[in-house]
Order: sequence, then C-alpha cells, then structure tokens
Amino acid sequence: MKRPHIMILGVGNLLFSDEGFGVRVVQRLMEAYTFPENVSLVDGGVLGLNLLGVISSADHLIVVDAIRNGGRPGTLYRLEGDAIPERIRAKNSVHQIDFLEALTLCQALETAVPKTVILGVEPADIDTLSIELTPATAAKVDAVMEMVFKELKRLKVSFKKRTDHVSCDPLENCQHRK
Repeated sequence: MKRPHIMILGVGNLLFSDEGFGVRVVQRLMEAYTFPENVSLVDGGVLGLNLLGVISSADHLIVVDAIRNGGRPGTLYRLEGDAIPERIRAKNSVHQIDFLEALTLCQALETAVPKTVILGVEPADIDTLSIELTPATAAKVDAVMEMVFKELKRLKVSFKKRTDHVSCDPLENCQHRK
C-alpha cells in the first residue's frame, strides 16, 4: 500500500525580515530532523504559481508562513478549509495570492488538491529589508515547529532528531556533516 505524500512547504521572502518566517522554519526542520521518504520539505520561497507542479504532487500539504491577521506580533495561527482563502487575501502579499491561485488551479486542472493546513505566526515586520527575523517572530520558530510535529503525528508520520550536523545556508542547499 502506497503511503500518502506529505509536503511541508515554507513560503516567504528571506530578504524582508519576518516575511521569510516559513522558509526559516523549514530550514530548521531540515537541519534538526529526519523524515520518512514520503515526507518532503520544500523551500517554496516566493514562487507562487510556479509551485503548482510541486504542490499538486502532495496528498497532504502543510504550509508554513507569516500570516497577517491583525493580531499581536507572535500570535500563532492554524488555518484550514474555508479560512484559508479569506486569511491569505488579508495578507496583501503577492506570493500568498499566487499560492492560493496555485491551489485553485490544481482543482481547475483536475489535479487532486492536497488536503492543506497553513501554520504561521503574526509578523511584526514584513517590509524592512533584513535577513533577520524580529524578536517576536524568532521566538515562535520552535512553537511553529511543534505545530508541524502535531500535524505529522495526526497523519501518523514518524520523525526523529538528527544525530549529525546539518548546515542550511539560505542561498545554498543543506549540507549534512557527521
């Protein structure tokens, strides 16, 4: 029996402070944990519609991103179902709108739309040119990683902490070192 393909997708722009939150979380997951073959971790950056081919291959999609929802910076969110389009449009981010369109196109092209959950944090700043997360958002990386783990456990997926060192440079692929 084929196991479902589960994708953990980090989206955002690493050059604009908290906007890169989703990518930073996925990088940390890559650095610190190993996952079974049916789980893929993807740095989606700001590819938007270009992610169509990637996301259409997933049965379950766990998206990690900064989510503007009018809350206090650092507020955590879990969105699924009808809440996704409403909240994504509220973010006013081009990559988020393109991402929603990519999900919609999966359906229009008669490609199976993955069961999608979006996990994220209310950003403090997505406009300042900086590769650093703000303190309020950086403090929530571990909490969002725990949210990802909860989703994986719900899907009955096992994972484990790495014993080797992995270094993820934002401009290069992850390098595994023993």
